[in-house]
Amino acid sequence: MTAYDGDVSPGGPAQVRELAHLVIRKVAVSEMSNNAYLLTCRATGEQLLVDAADDAARLGALVREGSGSLDHVVTTHQHWDHVRALRDLVDAFHPRTYAGADDADALPVRPDVRLRHGDTITVGDARLDVVHLRGHTPGSVALAYPDPEGHTHLFTGDSLFPGGVGNTKNEGQSFDSLIEDVTTRVFAVYDDDTWVYPGHGGDTTLGAERPHLDEWRERGW
Repeated sequence: MTAYDGDVSPGGPAQVRELAHLVIRKVAVSEMSNNAYLLTCRATGEQLLVDAADDAARLGALVREGSGSLDHVVTTHQHWDHVRALRDLVDAFHPRTYAGADDADALPVRPDVRLRHGDTITVGDARLDVVHLRGHTPGSVALAYPDPEGHTHLFTGDSLFPGGVGNTKNEGQSFDSLIEDVTTRVFAVYDDDTWVYPGHGGDTTLGAERPHLDEWRERGW
């Protein structure tokens, strides 16, 4: 098996990361090269998908590469490119659905659970912590998995990438809100070895990004 480095492309195979209690699978879909992540509890086979972005057939195959069940789907934010396969996957697998409370009404499928900062989601024996990051959209959420035998794994949607925070140049977005939440709710909480899995592109760590926070704040994006 290829060692995990987070480098995926649409049409390519999943990258697989084997943790003690959880397996993480990453694929890219669509012309926007959206990342989708499948989390599988080793003990129970319960599975959670982060962002049913597009290409329901590919994401369905990803589910079957794991345990075959899809028990939970979390939408990190309301933007169209992150939700195009949501209805098809809900119809096919009937998972419990989640999204940030302030984005919920904009989704093509209204979530079963409206998430707020500090909530938790249980996937078999694994616990995910919900981090509300305001600015890219009002209800954007990240998910943190504090591996009891390793470091934290953070799924950030479009709120944090290698090299900066997400886009805040459109109407209704706020750089000030996003940089403040990313600073106080992510960098002030999690260690440098926290691995970041963004909504597009390659992965990073908080340690790689932390030295640039003041630079991001000064440039305003």
